[in-house]
Amino acid sequence: MPFITVGTENSAPIDLYYEDHGSGQPVVLIHGFPFNGATWEKETSALLNAGYRTITYDRRGFGNSAQPAFGFDYNTFAADLDVLMTELDLRDAILVGHSMGTGEVVRYLGNYGSQRVSKAVLLSPLQPMLAKAKDNPEGVDTSLFKGFQDAIIKDRFAYLTQFCDAFFNYSENKGKLVSDEAYRAHWQIGAMGSAKATHDSVDAWQEDFRPDLPKIDVPVLIVQGDKDNVLPYPVTGQRLAPMMPTAQLVTLKGAPHGIPWTNANDVNKAIMDFLKQPAKARA
Repeated sequence: MPFITVGTENSAPIDLYYEDHGSGQPVVLIHGFPFNGATWEKETSALLNAGYRTITYDRRGFGNSAQPAFGFDYNTFAADLDVLMTELDLRDAILVGHSMGTGEVVRYLGNYGSQRVSKAVLLSPLQPMLAKAKDNPEGVDTSLFKGFQDAIIKDRFAYLTQFCDAFFNYSENKGKLVSDEAYRAHWQIGAMGSAKATHDSVDAWQEDFRPDLPKIDVPVLIVQGDKDNVLPYPVTGQRLAPMMPTAQLVTLKGAPHGIPWTNANDVNKAIMDFLKQPAKARA
């Protein structure tokens, strides 16, 4: 299995597991919480069939990557992505993030620029800022985040069930957009994450990405369901699009948070249409 070392903890390397398939223009897929690269299977198949080099990796703390006790913040996550981009020498790449993975995309472009990137895709985005603050009254009350962390400490596996219920809008979409088997598979993938990573990632969700947005100078596609019960559409995608002059928003009517699985055909069509558009000249 291929790994890239992004740091050390005591005597052990911090290695990220990645998969690199196909040839052509590279597309890097960055997964959501609390999953790993395996949840991109419906997108990787479509991208490979369309002639793109398709790269997935597991965020530190999740999947087959190392599970250190630190580094669960977006500056570190973006630095990890930068190591991957540099080690694989990716150029003219498209970055695609889902949910928590949109944070890596936005912070990477904010911190490292777009020298290696031609376009970006944000699915069910975390931006612009999820947590409520004096200058962000539209956000979510911060007491909810502490409640999530208390639930993770009390019983992480019970919390994963609650999360998957919200991820899929399961009571509404069971047997329609998601099967029992797919639900269980996502739960199992989530259970592979470390307890520390699962808990500490909740802090990262409260990140303020607004300073990063003006730095993004590549075309951006935003895709989100208007029935997202994890990252509410009015707080995230609907607010985000007007803040980004380079962005276009595709709203999936009635779709939940987990659109890479539940609405894969719509997501793949939106991505393919976006990738076929000529890249605009940068300022």
